[in-house]
Amino acid sequence: MGFPVSHRFPLLLVIAALVICGTGSALAKGNIYQYIDESGVIHLTNVPSRNGVQYTLVWRERVHIDPRIDVAQYDTIISSAARKYNIDRNLIQAVIKAESNFNPKAVSPVGARGLMQLMPATAASLNVSNSFHPESNIEGGVRYLRYLMNLFPGDLKIALAAYNAGEGAVMRYGNRIPPFKETQTYVKRVLALYDAYKRQNDSLARYN
Repeated sequence: MGFPVSHRFPLLLVIAALVICGTGSALAKGNIYQYIDESGVIHLTNVPSRNGVQYTLVWRERVHIDPRIDVAQYDTIISSAARKYNIDRNLIQAVIKAESNFNPKAVSPVGARGLMQLMPATAASLNVSNSFHPESNIEGGVRYLRYLMNLFPGDLKIALAAYNAGEGAVMRYGNRIPPFKETQTYVKRVLALYDAYKRQNDSLARYN
């Protein structure tokens, strides 16, 4: 998503407008970047996609969960799956945040469902009969993530790309992140959220 704006409008005013636009806004999708073209017009985007352009980060996404959602109710499930499949619980939280914003009833335009946004075929292969059941969805999603991490060992970025675009797409591009802007942005976002959750949870642990 791009958003050109003249110098006549204060940048923070434009960012505020993006924030209040709701879930369709650039902020809902990640960080906000800007570049200034040859005419002096500022362009804002959440997906830096133009080659040969110098982008500047002007707004960093913060870990924000809908206050109406009781995220704590998933802590036990996430911790259990983390131990079972030897995956950092902070990473699981990051994936859930990026996939569904912790909404267990989320459905994507292409039909992915639940907290970890399992496609029906993937859910069936994982023996997940109800993707809207939080425990079943997290169990299946984390098991699938572990499978991908084993398939592409030592490269979390590739495993995350496969989670988003499918392992077949990653393999078609030589076990590299496919040249899809959605997937490239997804990988960056999950890694940023992963780091944010680690810092947040480490800070909480020090005060408990």
